[in-house]
Amino acid sequence: MPGTFAAASKLYHKRKQQVLEGRKLPEGRRKTAVSFDKILEDAIESSKAHDSAEHHYNNSRKKGLVLEWFGGRNAASITSQEIERKLSLLAEQNRAAGTLNRYRSFLSHIFTLAVRNKNLSVNPVREVKRRKENNARVRFLENHEEAILRKRIPSICPEREPEFDLALHTGLRQSEQYALLWENVNVKRSVITVPRSKSGEKRHVPIKSVAEKAFKSLLVDRNESGRVVPLLRPPVRGNGRRKRYSPRWFRDGVVQRSGITNFHWHDLRHTFASRLVMKGVPLSTVQERMGHKTIQMTVRYAHLAASDLKEAV
Repeated sequence: MPGTFAAASKLYHKRKQQVLEGRKLPEGRRKTAVSFDKILEDAIESSKAHDSAEHHYNNSRKKGLVLEWFGGRNAASITSQEIERKLSLLAEQNRAAGTLNRYRSFLSHIFTLAVRNKNLSVNPVREVKRRKENNARVRFLENHEEAILRKRIPSICPEREPEFDLALHTGLRQSEQYALLWENVNVKRSVITVPRSKSGEKRHVPIKSVAEKAFKSLLVDRNESGRVVPLLRPPVRGNGRRKRYSPRWFRDGVVQRSGITNFHWHDLRHTFASRLVMKGVPLSTVQERMGHKTIQMTVRYAHLAASDLKEAV
């Protein structure tokens, strides 16, 4: 009969979705519906136990938005099409492709763990494609721009100058710098230990003269928190939760008033790497100093090297 195959196919997909949702199963095999809130909490706890502090922190920051998307839902009812639509809404808000991919990865981690725990049968994120990222941007501080900032910082927030010097002369990521504890700084041996970097591995960062001076300055104001850079109380949201700490003193108070454009805190890290390459430091050494997991991350700076190194690359 005409239409029989189409009807059967439609029924098949309907039954498949019902199975995913734990419905239409024999009584003895029927699954209890698991909420998205539950598998999200499981993923956060797993991240806390197994991931680096930075990775766990970043995952925790994403929790609020994904709860807005799927909170209160039966986890098995969430489809790849819905996830795609949510990510597309982020793209319409001018969020970078990298940001969308981080949310996709976080959701995939949540559903993968749920499948592993036998709370779900399928990870719908597997059918959601990653966005193509452009990581080629390298914005570094020109010498005249640094001179402008060094004049501006003492007039606006002189107590912040050591933070600026640490970022510029160690290449630490923002999260690494503001999570750094004194127990991981050995000024006598001139080395910083990052217990678990973004790549998940320990790394050691040499301390040079300017950074050493910054550490000694910060040591004078050392407090009971154990942090090298004590966090000032960040603003509080209306719901009582604290906002993520961000060096706004630099972005809004210093850079903006200095008339320097298209420059962010992370670009201090780019500046550190760029200056190493321009001094002829081998890319493999730069990779180690930056804590890049692969050399491809470091090759973006190769165009700044001397011509003989460019040819080798």
